[in-house]
Amino acid sequence: MRRELSMACFERASPALKGILLKLYRAEKHVEIDHHLYEFGSVEYHVQSSAADPNCIYLSISTPLLSQGVEHSYGLSKQMLKEVCSDAVEIVEPPRQGYQLTLKLDFSKIPTEKESEKVIRQISSVQAVILSSQLKEMLENVNSQDASQGMYKPIKLVYHPREPFYVIKQPQKITAVFPMRFKEPSDVIIATAFFQELMDVGSSEKWAKAPPCTWSPIPPPELRGEPIEDLSTNGGFVSFDISSRHVEGKKLDKTVWSLLNFYAYVKNHIKCTRGFIQRRMQKCLERLVEVLNKENKEEDGDVIKVKGMLLAFEHC
Repeated sequence: MRRELSMACFERASPALKGILLKLYRAEKHVEIDHHLYEFGSVEYHVQSSAADPNCIYLSISTPLLSQGVEHSYGLSKQMLKEVCSDAVEIVEPPRQGYQLTLKLDFSKIPTEKESEKVIRQISSVQAVILSSQLKEMLENVNSQDASQGMYKPIKLVYHPREPFYVIKQPQKITAVFPMRFKEPSDVIIATAFFQELMDVGSSEKWAKAPPCTWSPIPPPELRGEPIEDLSTNGGFVSFDISSRHVEGKKLDKTVWSLLNFYAYVKNHIKCTRGFIQRRMQKCLERLVEVLNKENKEEDGDVIKVKGMLLAFEHC
């Protein structure tokens, strides 16, 4: 039995899981496998195959709910999986002990080599499908009767263990609030400038159809009463107002994925900005060194000329 850790990324498909499944699919000889793969520290995949049934791979997944306060039946998750994945995937009922979902993968039904990577990429996105379905259930009810009464408390969602965010149902809209925390003071400066620019750009006519964005250094009133540890930030709070037009048709999937990955987008922006600043500083330093070296050479040349003139005078 093998265990492996993997990091999070922007891709819907798990790169590590995709790599394992592709390796099994392309193997010339059948390989028995009993492999545990961990992501985010709390997501677990279990991949199994046996010599008795060489074409079939069993994939089980254990992933925490986005919110402990909202009941989730996994019905929508299974429906979405049937729509996304191919005929090579069968949902096993009941799932194996300790897991929320078990899939039976029949490699003999996967299309030609050209299409195989696409199919396996779809299968490897199973965790993204489960988490997306949970948030979709909330966002699809933007104009529900309960939401219009404004009686909902903030719902705490945890996509990454150390980065919770809140969904608040209000009349005619749902507000997503992200408490922002950063380790480095320089990251706070870069992020604050980014959030302010995000508000300015979002309020322009060109982006009028995008969800309105606001940033505040203090918690919004809707989070009053939430645990103090969740509201203690050094980067303030970023909020997006989601209305019914943002969850219509294919927009729903895009909106859900953008919300789930907002923290990752911010981190990536900070990383790229820091790298850009460092490269600019390095180039400025290199140009300064070139100027100083040039001046030193000119000074050395002037010294040699002066010494030559003095020697000439001595021989006169």
